[in-house]
Amino acid sequence: MVPVRVHTVLISTQHDETVTNDEIAKDLKEHVIKTVIPEKYLDEKTIFHLNPSGRFVIGGPHGDAGLTGRKIIIDTYGGWGAHGGGAFSGKDPTKVDRSGAYIVRQAAKSIVASGLARRCIVQVSYAIGVPEPLSVFVDTYGTGKIPDKEILKIVKENFDFRPGMIAIHLDLKRGGNSRFLKTAAYGHFGRDDGDFTWEVAKPLKWEKPQN
Repeated sequence: MVPVRVHTVLISTQHDETVTNDEIAKDLKEHVIKTVIPEKYLDEKTIFHLNPSGRFVIGGPHGDAGLTGRKIIIDTYGGWGAHGGGAFSGKDPTKVDRSGAYIVRQAAKSIVASGLARRCIVQVSYAIGVPEPLSVFVDTYGTGKIPDKEILKIVKENFDFRPGMIAIHLDLKRGGNSRFLKTAAYGHFGRDDGDFTWEVAKPLKWEKPQN
């Protein structure tokens, strides 16, 4: 695979309280982005999310309590699927580490259940403070009945990946903490339970190619 261009750059970094957001953005572009990314991959359409949530003075455990790396493999696919860096433990549905993983689980199951592919992975990435995902990616490992880019289009038409809408469509706030207690053991996926709404595949309409 040969890179063509950089579509989006996301950097969230802690900083001193005396530094302005404009200074941070300028320094990141000059000393980080220009140093790391070859100039030929950046153009006028490249999107920069530099500390998109605003001020980031308080960081570390004091600013971001939670169990970032606990049980991520055992809670999901046992190492079979690709994983991001954020686990589910200790996080409510507003955190896309959890809700984002649930919605792509439903999307992947829906692709297979609708006969679009025999196997697939759906990936999504976010920037803090930006509701729309930075990217959505589908890979059917060559098992797709139609090209992956067409399946991706169907997925985007049928699923809303904004965190607030994920919580609504999967009804993630119903039942409070007692609902998520069930996920503390035996994993989050592959379970027949009415509270695991992300396990219910959505029917996806598509036209089968003519032989």
